[in-house]
Amino acid sequence: MSKRFAASGPAAVDGVSVEIERGEFFVLLGPSGCGKTTLLRMLAGLEAPDRGRIVIDGADMAGVPPYRRPVNIMFQSYALFPHMNVARNVSFGLRQERLGREEVAGRVAAMLELVKMTDFAERPPGSLSGGERQRVALARALVKEPKLLLLDEPLTALDRKLREETRFELKRIHRRVGITFVMVTHDQEEAMSMATRIAVMRDGRIEQMGAPEAVYERPANRFVAGFLGAVNLFEGKVADVGDGWLWVETDVGRLAVTHAPLALGTDVALAVRPEKVRLATIPTQSSLNSLPGILRTIAYRGEASSFEIELASGRLVRATLPNLGDGIGFAPGSQIWLAFEPDAARVLQS
Repeated sequence: MSKRFAASGPAAVDGVSVEIERGEFFVLLGPSGCGKTTLLRMLAGLEAPDRGRIVIDGADMAGVPPYRRPVNIMFQSYALFPHMNVARNVSFGLRQERLGREEVAGRVAAMLELVKMTDFAERPPGSLSGGERQRVALARALVKEPKLLLLDEPLTALDRKLREETRFELKRIHRRVGITFVMVTHDQEEAMSMATRIAVMRDGRIEQMGAPEAVYERPANRFVAGFLGAVNLFEGKVADVGDGWLWVETDVGRLAVTHAPLALGTDVALAVRPEKVRLATIPTQSSLNSLPGILRTIAYRGEASSFEIELASGRLVRATLPNLGDGIGFAPGSQIWLAFEPDAARVLQS
């Protein structure tokens, strides 16, 4: 599909093709303005594509208005009706379809139980916390039993602790109802912890698509490597080639990586995640990639600590180590050695 909002302007969505499997938790991830929300709105029928088509469960959605699509959408704002209590908010869509009173009551009760809001059925939305309103909005979106549930940044309004708790709730609910979820977010941690598959978007296109661990560990290019979590990028040229490995000449020295052969002189970047970097107070003899530096910064994060090491070139390299309760053992300003294994680096050519 493609979509432009101005004839001479850039494409908001530029030739995107994707097939989402039944029952997936599929996440569109990318920075603001990358086209992910436009794509979601086209699935919902709130925008029409300029080119291409949408097929849901074998039915072409061309010309089908939003209210006739087997789709429901949950917005960032939750959009609850303030003059209706929780139960009536959840039942609104069913009452619009003029379903029988008993069926409506049964489905609403089941949804409120699913999202753990049964005791709040008579409460007005204004008396609820942000997390409770989010659960009511989810129940309202699910009660009509859509084939596809669209979630537009559903956790943005929640504080960090509640966001983390709600991620697990959404995954639990997804498993129980078996409905296909498509979620939009710019939060990398949120995407990786919830998705069965991620599509990383930039400038209206999908840069890479796959399981979270595959996209994180094997990014397709510099953009994906840099956007999906922290990364150290070492720019250089292929200086030597062996059977299944390369030597790359970089501004911090010659580094060894595991990779298929490339032509000598090929421009590459080596992507190394901070958690793949080891630190020591003496040179690491067992590693091909061992570099001296000065420890400049330590950031304690609870479960882990982040370190910034300045190399002789002036380059800053980041490392992340788990806090195991035995003390860090390093001090800012001290001489330190960092190392990583050849198979810890991802070779990028774009």
